[in-house]
Amino acid sequence: MKKKSVGLWLVCILSGVFAMQAGAADDKVLQMSTTTSTQASGLLDVLLPELKKDTGIEVKVIAKGTGAAIRDGMDGNVDVIFVHAKDREEKFVEEGYGTRRYAVMHNDFIIVGPKSDPAGIKGMTDAVKALEKIADSRSTFISRGDDSGTHTKEQDLWKGTDLELKEESKTITKKGKPMELSFVHPKGLGEWYISIGQGMGKVLTFADEKQAYTLTDRGTYINYTAGRDDGIDLEVLTEGDPNLYNPYGVIPVDPKKHDHVKYDLAKQFAEWITSEKGQSVIAGYTLHGKQLFYPDAVPDAR
Repeated sequence: MKKKSVGLWLVCILSGVFAMQAGAADDKVLQMSTTTSTQASGLLDVLLPELKKDTGIEVKVIAKGTGAAIRDGMDGNVDVIFVHAKDREEKFVEEGYGTRRYAVMHNDFIIVGPKSDPAGIKGMTDAVKALEKIADSRSTFISRGDDSGTHTKEQDLWKGTDLELKEESKTITKKGKPMELSFVHPKGLGEWYISIGQGMGKVLTFADEKQAYTLTDRGTYINYTAGRDDGIDLEVLTEGDPNLYNPYGVIPVDPKKHDHVKYDLAKQFAEWITSEKGQSVIAGYTLHGKQLFYPDAVPDAR
């Protein structure tokens, strides 16, 4: 009887130890909403293992458009957001949803399209004028139409044109959930201007199939051309416009809004990714010799 009691006692002790270890492991898991372009670039596959090696923090990634990622932060569904729409990020902080914006890195947006270039935009460095030529020629243009950072930039560019624009409201489905969004677009929706409500990778694939134009971040474009065996056949046609600059920021969700968030881990992640080590990983990430992102916190990191 005594042996049984001792055995039971040991089982209880060991169960408690395992439970504590499991709990400790769970405590080091960070929930992060980020953009599909960040994930599709392949950067996180390199960055996050280094983070875990240095800090023990494991990141559960939820990839979606910037608008949806920001809403995740506002709703307290995640601990940190990693997105690319600076004005919206700053508003997120100003409204008390995030503690501060950490400038992490940048690349740029580019307009890509078929080699035949029916709109004749190849070599242009004025993105607004390039979009006007695409619209005037009624050449097929594929829009993400998903309230992402890329979609936000595209709308900003259309607003800079002399074209007549329309405002549209529609419901799209993201991760199985309906989402209402409003956006502006040139006349021709459903004709030459196609809005598909998808992430960057799917938009590039669809534009390739249709031999159409689209706006993309350079990192995802490089991954889908140089980084894949079945790469897409679209060319960079318009680039170099300062309006196409594309900065990314990390923002921990403010525990004053949502006291359940793992703010200490989120802050540690933000500080690591903007440290010399994190910035070096970003600077060193290449595909076929091409650098995809450029560090902003430590610009000379190598």
